[in-house]
Amino acid sequence: MLHTKTKPPLTIRLCQPRGFCAGVDRAIQIVVLALKKYGAPVYVRHEIVHNRYVVEGLQSLGAVFIEELSEIPPEHRKSPVVFSAHGVPKSVPADAQARELFYLDATCPLVSKVHKQAMRHQRLGRHVLLIGHAGHPEVIGTMGQLAEGAVTLIETEADAATFAPANPEALGFVTQTTLSVEDTAGIIRALQERFPQLHAPAAESICYATTNRQEAVKDTAAGADLYLIVGAPNSSNSRRLVEVAERAGATMSLLVQRASEIPWNDIADISTLGLSAGASAPEIIVDEIIDAFRQRFEVTIDLAITATETEDFPVMRVLRDVELTRADMAFVNGAA
Repeated sequence: MLHTKTKPPLTIRLCQPRGFCAGVDRAIQIVVLALKKYGAPVYVRHEIVHNRYVVEGLQSLGAVFIEELSEIPPEHRKSPVVFSAHGVPKSVPADAQARELFYLDATCPLVSKVHKQAMRHQRLGRHVLLIGHAGHPEVIGTMGQLAEGAVTLIETEADAATFAPANPEALGFVTQTTLSVEDTAGIIRALQERFPQLHAPAAESICYATTNRQEAVKDTAAGADLYLIVGAPNSSNSRRLVEVAERAGATMSLLVQRASEIPWNDIADISTLGLSAGASAPEIIVDEIIDAFRQRFEVTIDLAITATETEDFPVMRVLRDVELTRADMAFVNGAA
């Protein structure tokens, strides 16, 4: 008589919302629709979103990723070039126009909103403080909306303590959209204590998707033996989720890009797993990870719904005559 070894039980606390936000979804759709309408190649300046799987999927469809517009060969000048969801400095569209390139700007509308808030501060005579991470493309794009010297980057509370403005009474701040809500609140408090007349942006800079995903992880972290965040190492919002899970009580929290990165030998005795995905991580990878756990454990899914997201950002008008089918997005969303 054959005895099959019983798999240990595992509860997966699956966060909802998780994964793609409306801005990421729109950016990927823009590349897919441009490929359908104009054919390959479609050039993309910088990773469209910070996820290797998404980038490779778009490459397989005919997208060509570049870092600078000068990489586009003269014979492809009429091919579309897409700017990433993170936004670009004003110099980039100006360069595209000078080169007579056809460009499609996939900047997330919520990032564009931060650009407008920064420009509004400057218009009202304020020096702009940008709370964010040096070198992140969104920060480069936001700082590039204004003249050099018009924006000061504040990364930490220590920066807030040492910043010495020319006019302490004429300051306004904005933030990167993908920051830790908790960390950012601490930096803003530190700035407000030093500069009571500091002007906030007219609307919250940290985007709804970042806040929602952090809240969902915070609500489900306590008692989790392991918390997995699906995302890329260069994804700011995904890395923040790992930190949130650890702060909120998960025994261990890890960032993984694929199921193959899970350290199976180190997690054999877990009974509760928290699972979420950064805003640029495709659902198909979440499915892959759940399947990998099902092979090793008797899995029960506990869906933790903390918010309902209904935001939908339409693509630009020039692409709206192209039909986007479920099959077109199956490479990131799965076939279901």
